[in-house]
Amino acid sequence: MITLFHGSNTKGIKILEPRVADHDRAYIYLTVNEVVAAFYLCNAVERPFYWFPYGFAKDGKTPIYHELYENALQEVSDGVTGCIYQVLAEEKQVLPFKNIPCARLGIEPLHIIDCIEVPNAYKLFQEYIKQGKMFVGTYKEKSEKEMTMWYDMIFNYLKEKKMITMPECSYAKFVKDKFPSIWKRYENSCN
Repeated sequence: MITLFHGSNTKGIKILEPRVADHDRAYIYLTVNEVVAAFYLCNAVERPFYWFPYGFAKDGKTPIYHELYENALQEVSDGVTGCIYQVLAEEKQVLPFKNIPCARLGIEPLHIIDCIEVPNAYKLFQEYIKQGKMFVGTYKEKSEKEMTMWYDMIFNYLKEKKMITMPECSYAKFVKDKFPSIWKRYENSCN
Protein backbone atom coordinates (compact mmCIF):
# COMPACT_ATOMS: atom_id res chain seq x y z
CA MET A 1 0.00 0.00 0.00
CA ILE A 2 1.14 3.50 -0.80
CA THR A 3 0.01 6.73 0.90
CA LEU A 4 -1.04 9.35 -1.66
CA PHE A 5 -2.40 12.89 -1.50
CA HIS A 6 -4.86 14.84 -3.65
CA GLY A 7 -5.47 18.60 -3.45
CA SER A 8 -8.99 19.84 -4.16
CA ASN A 9 -11.01 23.00 -3.63
CA THR A 10 -14.05 20.78 -3.04
CA LYS A 11 -14.72 19.99 0.60
CA GLY A 12 -16.42 16.89 1.96
CA ILE A 13 -15.21 14.34 -0.58
CA LYS A 14 -15.44 10.76 0.74
CA ILE A 15 -14.34 8.87 -2.38
CA LEU A 16 -12.03 10.16 -5.11
CA GLU A 17 -13.38 9.19 -8.52
CA PRO A 18 -11.38 9.20 -11.77
CA ARG A 19 -12.40 12.13 -14.00
CA VAL A 20 -11.38 13.34 -17.45
CA ALA A 21 -9.11 16.40 -17.18
CA ASP A 22 -5.86 16.74 -19.13
CA HIS A 23 -5.92 13.31 -20.68
CA ASP A 24 -8.41 11.51 -22.85
CA ARG A 25 -8.94 9.01 -20.07
CA ALA A 26 -10.37 9.45 -16.59
CA TYR A 27 -7.81 9.60 -13.77
CA ILE A 28 -7.38 10.81 -10.21
CA TYR A 29 -4.32 13.04 -9.95
CA LEU A 30 -2.34 11.98 -6.89
CA THR A 31 1.10 12.49 -5.40
CA VAL A 32 3.27 10.98 -2.70
CA ASN A 33 4.14 14.55 -1.62
CA GLU A 34 1.66 16.54 0.50
CA VAL A 35 3.17 19.88 -0.61
CA VAL A 36 2.69 19.04 -4.28
CA ALA A 37 -0.95 18.17 -3.55
CA ALA A 38 -1.32 21.61 -1.92
CA PHE A 39 0.04 23.25 -5.08
CA TYR A 40 -2.96 21.94 -6.97
CA LEU A 41 -5.34 23.87 -4.73
CA CYS A 42 -4.08 27.00 -6.46
CA ASN A 43 -4.41 27.87 -10.09
CA ALA A 44 -4.02 31.31 -11.64
CA VAL A 45 -5.98 30.19 -14.69
CA GLU A 46 -9.25 28.34 -15.15
CA ARG A 47 -9.28 24.67 -16.01
CA PRO A 48 -8.60 22.93 -18.30
CA PHE A 49 -5.40 25.02 -18.09
CA TYR A 50 -2.98 25.09 -15.19
CA TRP A 51 -0.49 27.54 -13.80
CA PHE A 52 1.60 26.43 -10.90
CA PRO A 53 5.25 26.36 -11.98
CA TYR A 54 7.10 24.05 -9.68
CA GLY A 55 9.97 21.65 -9.75
CA PHE A 56 12.22 20.02 -7.21
CA ALA A 57 15.37 21.04 -5.36
CA LYS A 58 18.66 19.30 -6.05
CA ASP A 59 17.66 16.55 -3.59
CA GLY A 60 14.94 15.58 -6.09
CA LYS A 61 12.32 15.49 -3.34
CA THR A 62 11.74 18.97 -1.93
CA PRO A 63 9.29 20.96 -4.06
CA ILE A 64 10.30 24.42 -5.21
CA TYR A 65 7.76 26.94 -6.45
CA HIS A 66 9.24 29.09 -9.20
CA GLU A 67 8.06 32.67 -8.98
CA LEU A 68 8.30 34.08 -12.49
CA TYR A 69 7.05 37.51 -11.47
CA GLU A 70 7.05 39.39 -8.17
CA ASN A 71 4.86 37.96 -5.37
CA ALA A 72 3.50 35.24 -7.65
CA LEU A 73 3.08 32.65 -4.91
CA GLN A 74 1.08 35.00 -2.72
CA GLU A 75 -0.99 36.21 -5.67
CA VAL A 76 -2.11 32.72 -6.68
CA SER A 77 -2.56 31.23 -3.20
CA ASP A 78 -3.56 33.88 -0.64
CA GLY A 79 -7.13 33.25 0.45
CA VAL A 80 -7.44 29.99 -1.50
CA THR A 81 -9.27 27.30 0.46
CA GLY A 82 -9.60 23.57 0.01
CA CYS A 83 -8.56 20.19 1.28
CA ILE A 84 -5.62 17.87 0.97
CA TYR A 85 -7.08 14.39 0.90
CA GLN A 86 -5.11 11.30 1.85
CA VAL A 87 -5.73 7.83 0.45
CA LEU A 88 -4.11 4.42 0.64
CA ALA A 89 -3.76 2.69 -2.70
CA GLU A 90 -2.39 -0.57 -3.96
CA GLU A 91 0.19 -0.27 -6.74
CA LYS A 92 -2.29 -1.87 -9.18
CA GLN A 93 -4.74 1.03 -8.53
CA VAL A 94 -2.33 3.69 -9.82
CA LEU A 95 -0.03 4.39 -12.75
CA PRO A 96 3.19 6.39 -12.72
CA PHE A 97 2.89 9.87 -14.21
CA LYS A 98 5.72 10.51 -16.64
CA ASN A 99 7.74 13.70 -16.12
CA ILE A 100 6.69 14.01 -12.45
CA PRO A 101 8.25 11.19 -10.40
CA CYS A 102 6.18 11.88 -7.26
CA ALA A 103 2.86 11.83 -9.16
CA ARG A 104 0.50 8.93 -9.74
CA LEU A 105 -2.66 8.51 -11.78
CA GLY A 106 -5.46 6.74 -9.95
CA ILE A 107 -7.42 4.45 -12.24
CA GLU A 108 -10.22 3.40 -9.90
CA PRO A 109 -12.17 5.02 -7.04
CA LEU A 110 -10.20 5.50 -3.81
CA HIS A 111 -11.64 6.02 -0.32
CA ILE A 112 -10.44 9.03 1.65
CA ILE A 113 -8.70 8.05 4.89
CA ASP A 114 -7.77 11.54 6.09
CA CYS A 115 -8.25 15.19 5.19
CA ILE A 116 -6.32 18.35 5.96
CA GLU A 117 -8.60 21.39 5.66
CA VAL A 118 -6.77 24.38 4.22
CA PRO A 119 -8.31 27.74 5.20
CA ASN A 120 -5.58 29.71 3.37
CA ALA A 121 -3.10 28.03 1.02
CA TYR A 122 -0.59 30.89 1.24
CA LYS A 123 -0.37 30.52 5.02
CA LEU A 124 0.07 26.76 4.58
CA PHE A 125 2.92 27.36 2.11
CA GLN A 126 4.58 29.73 4.59
CA GLU A 127 4.40 26.93 7.16
CA TYR A 128 5.89 24.41 4.70
CA ILE A 129 8.73 26.86 3.99
CA LYS A 130 9.47 27.28 7.72
CA GLN A 131 9.49 23.48 8.11
CA GLY A 132 11.86 23.05 5.14
CA LYS A 133 9.23 21.07 3.21
CA MET A 134 9.31 23.48 0.25
CA PHE A 135 11.32 26.31 -1.22
CA VAL A 136 10.48 29.37 -3.29
CA GLY A 137 12.76 30.45 -6.12
CA THR A 138 12.03 34.10 -6.81
CA TYR A 139 12.39 35.55 -10.27
CA LYS A 140 15.03 37.96 -8.92
CA GLU A 141 17.22 34.97 -8.01
CA LYS A 142 16.92 33.34 -11.42
CA SER A 143 19.58 33.69 -14.06
CA GLU A 144 18.78 35.02 -17.51
CA LYS A 145 19.22 31.47 -18.83
CA GLU A 146 16.68 30.09 -16.32
CA MET A 147 14.13 32.79 -17.14
CA THR A 148 14.62 32.18 -20.86
CA MET A 149 13.92 28.48 -20.28
CA TRP A 150 10.67 29.32 -18.46
CA TYR A 151 9.65 31.86 -21.11
CA ASP A 152 10.32 29.32 -23.84
CA MET A 153 8.14 26.76 -22.04
CA ILE A 154 5.28 29.28 -21.88
CA PHE A 155 5.77 30.19 -25.56
CA ASN A 156 5.81 26.52 -26.61
CA TYR A 157 2.66 25.81 -24.61
CA LEU A 158 0.89 28.67 -26.38
CA LYS A 159 1.93 27.15 -29.72
CA GLU A 160 1.03 23.60 -28.72
CA LYS A 161 -2.48 24.65 -27.64
CA LYS A 162 -2.92 27.00 -30.64
CA MET A 163 -3.98 29.78 -28.32
CA ILE A 164 -4.03 32.30 -31.16
CA THR A 165 -7.44 30.74 -31.90
CA MET A 166 -8.64 31.32 -28.33
CA PRO A 167 -7.09 34.60 -27.14
CA GLU A 168 -9.82 35.10 -24.54
CA CYS A 169 -9.20 31.81 -22.69
CA SER A 170 -7.91 32.10 -19.14
CA TYR A 171 -4.36 30.99 -19.96
CA ALA A 172 -3.96 33.40 -22.89
CA LYS A 173 -5.31 36.27 -20.79
CA PHE A 174 -2.93 35.35 -17.97
CA VAL A 175 0.07 35.35 -20.31
CA LYS A 176 -0.99 38.65 -21.89
CA ASP A 177 -1.23 40.18 -18.41
CA LYS A 178 1.87 38.71 -16.75
CA PHE A 179 4.17 38.07 -19.72
CA PRO A 180 3.10 40.46 -22.50
CA SER A 181 6.41 40.09 -24.38
CA ILE A 182 5.87 36.32 -24.62
CA TRP A 183 2.35 36.82 -25.98
CA LYS A 184 3.67 39.36 -28.53
CA ARG A 185 6.43 36.95 -29.57
CA TYR A 186 3.79 34.24 -29.98
CA GLU A 187 1.49 36.48 -32.03
CA ASN A 188 4.38 37.44 -34.29
CA SER A 189 5.26 33.77 -34.82
CA CYS A 190 1.71 33.12 -36.01
CA ASN A 191 1.82 35.73 -38.79
